[in-house]
Amino acid sequence: MLKEELQDLKKPSPSPSRIPRKTFFTEFIIIFVFLSTLWISNYIPLPIYHHEYSVCSESGNIYTVDEVTPQVECISIVGSRISYTGSSKELQGRLYRRTQAVSWVSHKISYVSSDAIIVPGLADAHAHIMINGFKMQLELDSCKSLAEVLEHIKAYIYTHPDVYNNKSQWIEGGGWDQTKWPETGFPRAADFDTDPLLRGRPIALHRVDAHASWVSTRVLEIMGDLPTKVKGGSIVRDPSGNPTGIFLDNAMSLIPVPEWTDEQMTTFFDTTMNLALSHGLTSIHDAGSSPKIIQFMKKQAEAGNIPMRLYVMGHVSSDEYWGSQIPRLIDYGKHGHLTIRSVKLVTDGALGSWGAALLEPYSDKPNTSGIMRSTPKTLFNLVKQFWKDGWQVNIHCIGDRANHVVLDIYQELIEMGDNETTTMITNTTSESELMKANITEWRPRIEHAQIMTMKDLRRTSELGIIASVQPTHATSDMWYAETRLGPNRIKGAYAYRTLLNGSPKHVIPLGSDFPVESVNPLLGFYAAVSRLSVDGTSPHGDGGWYASEALTRAQALKGMTLDAAYASFTEHELGSLTPGKKADFVVLDRNIMQVPFKDILKTKVVATVVDGKVAYGAL
Repeated sequence: MLKEELQDLKKPSPSPSRIPRKTFFTEFIIIFVFLSTLWISNYIPLPIYHHEYSVCSESGNIYTVDEVTPQVECISIVGSRISYTGSSKELQGRLYRRTQAVSWVSHKISYVSSDAIIVPGLADAHAHIMINGFKMQLELDSCKSLAEVLEHIKAYIYTHPDVYNNKSQWIEGGGWDQTKWPETGFPRAADFDTDPLLRGRPIALHRVDAHASWVSTRVLEIMGDLPTKVKGGSIVRDPSGNPTGIFLDNAMSLIPVPEWTDEQMTTFFDTTMNLALSHGLTSIHDAGSSPKIIQFMKKQAEAGNIPMRLYVMGHVSSDEYWGSQIPRLIDYGKHGHLTIRSVKLVTDGALGSWGAALLEPYSDKPNTSGIMRSTPKTLFNLVKQFWKDGWQVNIHCIGDRANHVVLDIYQELIEMGDNETTTMITNTTSESELMKANITEWRPRIEHAQIMTMKDLRRTSELGIIASVQPTHATSDMWYAETRLGPNRIKGAYAYRTLLNGSPKHVIPLGSDFPVESVNPLLGFYAAVSRLSVDGTSPHGDGGWYASEALTRAQALKGMTLDAAYASFTEHELGSLTPGKKADFVVLDRNIMQVPFKDILKTKVVATVVDGKVAYGAL
């Protein structure tokens, strides 16, 4: 035994070249699998940390708004981003190759119906989130007479016991439009006094455009003595000089309505968010929020309570620079859904209340040319300082005078700049150009761009100013716009095709201005492509009102997706179904790109998806 053990000790140990075959083969397999996994992960994303799935249309009805692949059969989502767009056959091949290599991969494929389509998440490039929720307390849009308005208010009181039992509680709402009534002119405070239930109550109701307020006699009593004149506004008075109860533009700030509570703001906000998602909106440009509302939204973002992307324009009603009152936030909050990098300024009123500032008097009211809410000098100083501090500037302009003044301001900063050091400068080394505004970096906007001279339409294009428009304004106003403006000025009004054709970047972001118009973006799509009212009529017949200014369906879809993204500096993240971009998309139950105009209005949202997750409906 001892002898045998000694002999074993004398045997040479195996050299590296003589490693057993079985061990070598095992190590080779391990290395091969490791390298193969690395190669697959480079070319075919693996769902190691993220949920993934695909949605397909067997009829190929996925409209990507991507020039390279405008229409595809399938899109794939990994986490919050789009990982693939293309054909069903190619997708199946990719998935087969991957499952052959990694058998545990799970990938669900959903199919939409043959009639349905998928489009990028829809954006509203100009809206008012909180005011929409506020207005929904007491909506008056459907009222076709003064009597109907009063009946609506009475119904509201009867269904709200707290209001019924407390005559001192304010009643607020909005949406009335005297142009739809048989009565001529504005309503009056005395109209409320004709009904015992309304008499003696503080009532304040916004006009549909939010540029006029109609108050009750009780409110006038609370207000007491009123100023003779209001800068940038007007108190409508009777022939004896007594206030009638109508306050226009800046004069509306005189009305002592109660401030919103946190509970009210939460209700207003949540109501609008839920409604917007149900209509396929995944992004909203909020056109003017006060510091108080911005702080509320900031808290909502931190708590993860913002279910879509909000691009908020800060606003303070002041002639003094107020940039320091607005926080600068990019993709802020738990989900990165809040961005604040722009401001909203206001030049004039609205056409329906004769407040839009015109170069010449109104055709149907020659004693006025509208209201300029700020002087050109004040506007210039504000715009220049916001530009210098790196804020995108978005300015409300309805009338041709307002648009002309703002184009003058933009032109001076773009062509002449400023002699002081600025934050918005070009990369050129030329000293003469260092102080000029870089139009691509700044991206200044005109909100509404509603009425312009033909010369200023061309100047908007030449300067590269973004015209942010609302197609439903054209179809809402078309019944009285030419009466207000006359046959010549109307040629430069609601000129969407002209503005788009002239745009250097070929962009025209579309919005609704809700609650002035409906939250439903498909109403805007319909108005943009048809130039018809919802009943299929127009002052020019069923061919559409000034139909040469209608957009094509592709242009309209781009306007409420990729163009809106460009107007908010997010075109590389949003606006098209492109691999690498955020997975925001909408499933509609019919093909709005092909169905007859009237059927666009019947379209229902099947699902709204934000960051790859279903926020409304189901896939």
